[in-house]
Amino acid sequence: MSKKVRIGIIGLGFMGTTHFRIHQNNPIAEVVAVADINPERRKGNISDVWGNIGDADNSQPLDFSDIEVYADGLEMIKKADIDMVDICIPTPWHKDMILAGLAADKHVFCEKPICRTLEQLEEIVAAVKKSPRYFNVGLCIRAWPEYRHAKELYDSGALGKLKYANFRRISPTTDGGGAWQNWFTSYEHCGGALLDMHLHDVDQVRYFFGRPKAVSAFGAKALRSDRSVDHVIARYDFGDDILITAEGGWGAAKTVPFEMSFLIICEKATLQLNNSGYKIHWENGTVETPKLDNDTLPTGWHKGLCYFVQCIYDKVTPDKYQNIDEISDSFRMVMAEEQSIELGKAVEIKY
Repeated sequence: MSKKVRIGIIGLGFMGTTHFRIHQNNPIAEVVAVADINPERRKGNISDVWGNIGDADNSQPLDFSDIEVYADGLEMIKKADIDMVDICIPTPWHKDMILAGLAADKHVFCEKPICRTLEQLEEIVAAVKKSPRYFNVGLCIRAWPEYRHAKELYDSGALGKLKYANFRRISPTTDGGGAWQNWFTSYEHCGGALLDMHLHDVDQVRYFFGRPKAVSAFGAKALRSDRSVDHVIARYDFGDDILITAEGGWGAAKTVPFEMSFLIICEKATLQLNNSGYKIHWENGTVETPKLDNDTLPTGWHKGLCYFVQCIYDKVTPDKYQNIDEISDSFRMVMAEEQSIELGKAVEIKY
């Protein structure tokens, strides 16, 4: 492909505007169309955009002077001359946009979670496997430099046998954050921190260790939402006696710093990521701070999204970070957690 990859973005909230800037800085990408139901955002006014990680860059309006603007994402897919659809809207409408994009012979990148229900998941998986176009979901932590380094080191065998692992994600409240109709607080729309945020660490469990047989989960509901699980602690059963857990929630006050962290204890070393940085604590007493390749593409958002665009440009199937089966596994795992919380017991995960 000699020309740039032509991209249409649906949704101009925190992730949509983040994707817009990533594409703007990618020399082989060109955003040629955007869609949003908010008329002010269609003018480039993103002053009400807010995010729970980092600072939302909303002080300056976006320039859409050379970009087609639509009020409806399905209309954009139908009419715009694009190679790729980038979906960044509330979860219940992911399925319709994914299916429409694939049916229109477009490559599709969708923000996580892939969808809202297991029934929607089945439709999407079938469509993805039928389509010759590329598809991926923004499970960006797989591409985040520290997690990627830890995974590669773990896989190398240099750490020895796993003894314990915990992944943790704590966010200030998303309540009142400027999102469409405050949709993060609606169980029907979002599914709570369990589905929207904790899913990242569920996916890390899948990424590092494969498929667990069952999960036991405990949740706190309605901390900031109507009836969603806003904080969860889960333990994954791989059929051995190794303790593997994940914890996540967004019930904390707005002044609480966002935290994404892990602690992985192995025979020869302990890997630790927290707000103080990423370190390897070797059993011989050496503490190592790895040098990570994150100068040009500093986050998993950048790395995952630019990789997907590069694959479209090179006509190479994207398989570096995950595939549809792994995406499906992680979604089934988090939905099993919801069932475990409701039943008050361990639940076997059905893949």
